[in-house]
Formats: sequence, structure tokens, C-alpha cells
Amino acid sequence: MSETKMHSATVGRSWIWMALFAVISLIGGVMALLNPFAATMAATLLAGWTFALVGVLQIVQAFQDKGWGGFIWALLFGILTLVVGLSLIFNPLAGMVSLTLLVAVLFLIIGAIKLMYAFSLRPISGWGWVLVSGLIAVALGIMILADFPASAASILGILLGVELLSNGVLFLFVALGLRRLRQTA
Repeated sequence: MSETKMHSATVGRSWIWMALFAVISLIGGVMALLNPFAATMAATLLAGWTFALVGVLQIVQAFQDKGWGGFIWALLFGILTLVVGLSLIFNPLAGMVSLTLLVAVLFLIIGAIKLMYAFSLRPISGWGWVLVSGLIAVALGIMILADFPASAASILGILLGVELLSNGVLFLFVALGLRRLRQTA
């Protein structure tokens, strides 16, 4: 058996895992869209625990390398990251508002950058798609801010749901492709 066929057969066997990832992502996406507040709360708490863990690890790492000139900066970075994490964990409603504002600003900035990029690509075929993507990002940022702070109760959950559904579809198509690869191997 050739090396390419052996690789195809090996990779093809993982289609079941991809199908499982697809099902989990699709179910999670539907659940997030059915209850965006709960999904927003979960995303906020997950972000909080992640920041807290990174903060603790950064503090530990800073003390591992006490002798270097950046010790104080590494320590301060760790403490700040830990404080952000703890504030999200112990006050998730305020955290949802902060994270939603951050998402809105990121949409506006990314959208503006995409618009400038689109115009720099203008003679190239397909530049219009970059323009449309930039306009959508700017519109999303404006829509979030227009309903702010009320949008904080659901926007992160909706974005999480859309992302999970998108991943579920991606995993599903990869699983189907891997299954076909296995059948031809």
C-alpha cells in the first residue's frame, strides 16, 4: 500500500470524531441561541476563569525568574490579569457589559480596517467582498452600541451560538469528506 493511501486510510478513520465534534457544536450553538443570556453568562465566566488562571500562572512564572529585569513587569501583568479574571468571576453582569463594549469597539475597528483594506485592493477582483465584510462589521458594532447596555445581556451568547453553529457545519463537512476519503482508500 502506498504511503499516500495509508495516510488517507488513517486520516479517514477520524471522521467519526469530526462527526461527534459537529453534533456537539451544533447542539451547543442551538442551545446558546435559545438562551443567549445563559450563553453570555457562561462566556463571561469562562473568560473570567481563563484570565484568573493565566494571571496565577504569570505570577508563578514571574517568581521563577526573579533575577531578570522584567520581573516587576511580569508580576504586575500577572496581578492585573488575575484581578480582571476575578472581577469577571465575582461580578459577571458587569463583566458582560464590559466584554460587550469591547466586542462592539473591536467590530468597529476591524470594520474600519477592512474598509481601508478593501479600497487599497480596489483594482483586484474580489475587493468588494472585503468591502462588504467591513460594512457588516461596522454595522454590527453600531447595532451593539445603539442598544447598549441592554445588548450586553445577549450579544455575547448570540455570537457564541453563531460561532458554534459555524464550527458544527465546518466539522460536519470535514467529517463527510473524511468518510468519503476512507471509503475510497
